[in-house]
Amino acid sequence: MMPDAQATEQTVRLAFVKQASSCRGLGSPFTASLCTLAAERLTVAHPVGEKILTWPGDPSPYGDSVPLRLAGALHALVLASADPQLAAVYPPNAAAPDDLWNAVENACRTHAPFIIDRLKSAPQTNEVRRSAALLPGFLTISSRFRKPLVLSEVGASAGLNLYWDRYAYRLGDMPWALRDSAVFIAPEWKGCMPPDVLVHVASRAGCDLNPLDPAREEDAMRLLSYLWADQTERLERTRVALAIAAANRQIVERADAVDWLAQRLQPVHEDQVHVIYHTIAWQYLPKSSQERGEALIAAAGARATQSAPLARLQMEADDQKHSAALNLQIWPSGEKYLLGRADFHGRWVEWTGWPGLH
Repeated sequence: MMPDAQATEQTVRLAFVKQASSCRGLGSPFTASLCTLAAERLTVAHPVGEKILTWPGDPSPYGDSVPLRLAGALHALVLASADPQLAAVYPPNAAAPDDLWNAVENACRTHAPFIIDRLKSAPQTNEVRRSAALLPGFLTISSRFRKPLVLSEVGASAGLNLYWDRYAYRLGDMPWALRDSAVFIAPEWKGCMPPDVLVHVASRAGCDLNPLDPAREEDAMRLLSYLWADQTERLERTRVALAIAAANRQIVERADAVDWLAQRLQPVHEDQVHVIYHTIAWQYLPKSSQERGEALIAAAGARATQSAPLARLQMEADDQKHSAALNLQIWPSGEKYLLGRADFHGRWVEWTGWPGLH
């Protein structure tokens, strides 16, 4: 093996180690164990191992997320009942590390073409619990402007977080729901309460480079495969949210995020507030696209008026580990505040809120 190949293999193994740590911290001991085993035991003895250990790009969780690509491919085989031996060592079943890895190795050999094809695609999740971090932001916007909302979500995947107003919540001591819902989200809540106001969504749209149709079984199964196999509550919540999205037939548009934003920011929404929002998506745009997108939003903000305001709500990673920042900026004033922080999967929210607005 050439030195460059050795360096690549070490980088890949380190990516699995880092992903294992992340999964452990986010409450998935099974996926953590799977990634740990891959870091230690994956070899080039079969095409899947060779493909992964000679990965040409950045395999880390901050790059191509190769460990989650493999985990998603294996989980897809289990969900499709395509590999009984693998299913036997997957949750809810328990298995010794040797038994789990033997089943994984067998799957990598038996289903090599399928797994290698799935390795080509970045993991695609649509974490419904993030709506619990978004909701207080939307309540803040509604309280500030008292106008219907026009929603534009960047990186919307299957559009599950486009339907945040179709879910029921408990934020601390505050229940919130516009209607009865089979999706109930109650994150661990710290801090003050957000404004308890009614919200009216006038219209909604989302874009994604690879949108998934919640009404299409193959797309729904793909989305579920990227969820972690031992997080049954998360899987069930996503299944119900997929059914809600499918019933509403809101199709996420296939488009480059910044090109789509350029179009969405052109119309003037008189007597409505246009809300641009995104959750753990902006960081994956190329830097040039980020800069162009920021410029487009700033220019639209400069055109905003009191009767046609603009808002940008973000749940994105920053320089603090293990959580995402919740930022809100509104125009025409241009005011921007850190509203709080949230767990990446929406398990908890620490709410600071808009100054003077509780």
